[in-house]
Amino acid sequence: MDEPRPLSFRALAAVVVAFAVAMAYLESAVVVYLQRALGITPDTLFPLRSADMVGSFAAIEVGREAATIVMLATIGCIAGRRWMDRLAWSAVAFGAWDIAYYGWLWVFLGWPHSPLSWDVLFLIPVPWAGPVWAPLAVSVALIGFGLAGAREVAAGRLRRVGIRNVALAAAGGVVVVLSFCLDGPSLMSGALPAPFAWPVFMAGMVIAGSAAGAALRDARRASVL
Repeated sequence: MDEPRPLSFRALAAVVVAFAVAMAYLESAVVVYLQRALGITPDTLFPLRSADMVGSFAAIEVGREAATIVMLATIGCIAGRRWMDRLAWSAVAFGAWDIAYYGWLWVFLGWPHSPLSWDVLFLIPVPWAGPVWAPLAVSVALIGFGLAGAREVAAGRLRRVGIRNVALAAAGGVVVVLSFCLDGPSLMSGALPAPFAWPVFMAGMVIAGSAAGAALRDARRASVL
């Protein structure tokens, strides 16, 4: 019996994105139900209610967010064959999920009203907050670099990534996360968000993007030599 042929790169990308979009629908629907049950709307997220930040509800919400990351990483691991393309496909899944999540919320609620609308992005380990354009920018970068990296691995050009590029990409990611978390402690105490630290955010994006771009350029040069 002939072995089944592996999916083409385009077909695999379509499957990963379809999973992410469907998962985003499910999660955005859950968020709508939670907000209706709690009597809040996206326009009244801030100041955060202290009752929602402690106890069993907070634990459930943190668990839901952790489960989301596990599921997105799982589809990446299934799609890839080596750690590099598994990471790349996980990035594609995360980016597509995040963009589709806000898209579905707009369909269901008419929110976000604009890319400048503020949102609570994450709760681990403190609340992350920022204007919607910032996570969307991260997601676009994840999809772009993720697809490029997965394609290079599939073509046999990207076999390893230098430790310097890995360290710089990780450092850039930490700086981006920091830009979302700087206000976390004050938000937990009931304060309104401070102006977004966009210079910190942009610095992290440039560092991480430069490292990812350098890794892709190194792979192409190595394939020519």
